Amino acid sequence: MTDSNIDIDRVEQYLRGLQDTICSALEDEDGWETFREDTWTREEGGGGRTRVLDRGRHIEKAGVNVSHVAGKRLPPSATSNRPELADRAFRAMGVSLVIHPKNPMAPTSHANIRFFLAHREGEPDVWWFGGGFDLTPHYGFEEDAVHWHRTARDACLPFGEELYPRFKQACDEYFFIKHRNETRGVGGLFFDDFNELGFERSFAFARSVGDHFLPAYLPILKKRKEERCGGRERDFQLYRRGRYVEFNLVYDRGTLFGLQSGGRIESILMSLPPMARWPYNWQPKPGSPEEKLRTDFLKPRDWLAAEPPPPAPEDTAGS
Repeated sequence: MTDSNIDIDRVEQYLRGLQDTICSALEDEDGWETFREDTWTREEGGGGRTRVLDRGRHIEKAGVNVSHVAGKRLPPSATSNRPELADRAFRAMGVSLVIHPKNPMAPTSHANIRFFLAHREGEPDVWWFGGGFDLTPHYGFEEDAVHWHRTARDACLPFGEELYPRFKQACDEYFFIKHRNETRGVGGLFFDDFNELGFERSFAFARSVGDHFLPAYLPILKKRKEERCGGRERDFQLYRRGRYVEFNLVYDRGTLFGLQSGGRIESILMSLPPMARWPYNWQPKPGSPEEKLRTDFLKPRDWLAAEPPPPAPEDTAGS
């Protein structure tokens, strides 16, 4: 979609502020470690600010990146669904984050908000937003999944009742590990090539998703970060982290975009957990919590089926 009101500077300002807000909240929640920061530049154009928290009291590893890069040609990962844009120059900016808690009862989480602009001399620019957030538990708690999806629905509701089920389904389909025949977690929201509301309202929607991440995740982390657990739970956490690694290295378009566009490797791979394991042909015991994760949580599910939809709030698209 073309739009004469595109304001790239305002998008970048929001993304940098979102990085600051999320990092500050995670430091407060961990209560021990702080983020260290690397700023970097990219030879072809642009750069970024990578922040990583390691070996915290409750967060084993968290990374929160902001970047704004440019290039002469969009890489294949960005044009697989838009082949007509393959020879365009581009500008891409976004925040991407992942949190790997220490306690196996606390879930891993990922989120990103991104903006692309594709340019060809003599033609109107083409732009779109993308992003979302998803939750990857190692042990399943229905109340956590319901809270997560309730907050995801609330992020979408001011922009249309149809957006949550649409982007929830897209998340289930995207975060699916085909070679394992299971979802990566309990899903959330995933949207891409989003410009249908015009720049102002599409940007407002992207901001709503970004601003709802902490309300979705922090209550779960607070509840689970000090639950009792032992070696069995830790071993299972590391086993499940292996699935996370498999998805990111085989299927994730953000990882592929970074690699194909000559991005900074440390920033691209900061999403990987500090430890993981791949025991040969491991199977959970029947009736165990580990089996319940597989049977009840790692498949698409309507987590809000028992809830009536809330009334639509006032339109906040212009805020």
